[in-house]
Amino acid sequence: MGKKILILGTGAQGSTVAMRMDEEPNVEKIICADYNLATAEEAAKPLKKAEGIRVDASDKDSIVKAAEGVDLVVNALPLELYAHVLDATLEAGTNYQDFATTVTLAEVWEENFRMMYEDYGPKFAAIDRTAVFATGSAPGLICVASRRAVRELDSCETIINMVYEGVESKRFIPFWWSPQTAVYDMGEEGYACENGKIIRTPAFGMQIVRDFDYTGLGPMVMGEHEHDEPLLYCFNKDTHFKGLKNAYFKYGGAGYEWARSLRSSGFLSYDAIDVNGVDVVPIEFVKSIVPPAPKYKEEIQEIIHEGLVTDSGCMCIEAYGIKDGKKTLVELHVMAPGLVDSFRKSGLTAEMYITGQGGAMFTKMFVNDKFDQRGAISSDMLTDEQVDYYFAEAAKLDITLDIRIKDWEE
Repeated sequence: MGKKILILGTGAQGSTVAMRMDEEPNVEKIICADYNLATAEEAAKPLKKAEGIRVDASDKDSIVKAAEGVDLVVNALPLELYAHVLDATLEAGTNYQDFATTVTLAEVWEENFRMMYEDYGPKFAAIDRTAVFATGSAPGLICVASRRAVRELDSCETIINMVYEGVESKRFIPFWWSPQTAVYDMGEEGYACENGKIIRTPAFGMQIVRDFDYTGLGPMVMGEHEHDEPLLYCFNKDTHFKGLKNAYFKYGGAGYEWARSLRSSGFLSYDAIDVNGVDVVPIEFVKSIVPPAPKYKEEIQEIIHEGLVTDSGCMCIEAYGIKDGKKTLVELHVMAPGLVDSFRKSGLTAEMYITGQGGAMFTKMFVNDKFDQRGAISSDMLTDEQVDYYFAEAAKLDITLDIRIKDWEE
């Protein structure tokens, strides 16, 4: 009998997973769930195996009822709802997948990671189920790519994950993903792993410059940015990253530069200021006016027709370590369709394509019984066999790897 999947949230990520799973022979039924019933039904309408239902994710019992008899809950909801979904999934006794690490289990973000591994992990193991978290593009795809890069080394000292969003249209679109989340992240200090310890880093600080030949963008400036990957790798440095000491996440692009200017001028502050007798919190004002990321097919088509400034970018992993007694750099590039090609293939933006497809490949692993781990694992904890399966499937979507091995000169 085929698998039954409950997808909570029918935005770009959830809808992409639903579309991909509709093609899977091992999937019998897809339940598209959203707070807005019309939205859920719209996501299910073009699919053969799907139905749309209303679920109030702020009500745990509503999720539990929807999850009765399913084999997997795919959580594509905002981070603030994750705790309810985790608890409801456990109560329903099924498997779990999400796209990023929650912020709602503990006040300090890094504590959320520990709780996923050490608190929720044993709970899922006790019911013989698996929870895989942080499975989008970054985190997610980039984490699996980092595991693949480290395979080329005997020991690893440093990993740098780099994402440069080079897609720029003639419209003002600073972020092609959730702008509210982006603005919040931009206002925070970053995280890094140094000498095996988690540290905070200055937002937009510790900049690096790279000029990768395939981008056509010239020298790209990237700096520190609050992201999951350094924390994930630090937690798993000895088990999955060959004794890793240091890990960094670097981000760049038009949105990065715009946000850097805002932060330096005080617009990402939480301290209220008086504006003609009205208290205004600068970052909340910015969140209210930043334009949404394009989502609908007609809008994306209009943007492409208006013309693009650039349609490129990079997702690159640099892994520094020792191979056969020599200092070695593994430079791994994730090659994926740009905006025009993503739209031609699927009617999606490049960001929606790589994130939704990245997550859907983890879902495909679930429905085809490729996970034998129990408990909670993050996307950087796949086995070598699982990594190979992931990228074999990714290649079918024109998401491929370019691995360059070089001598490392400090």
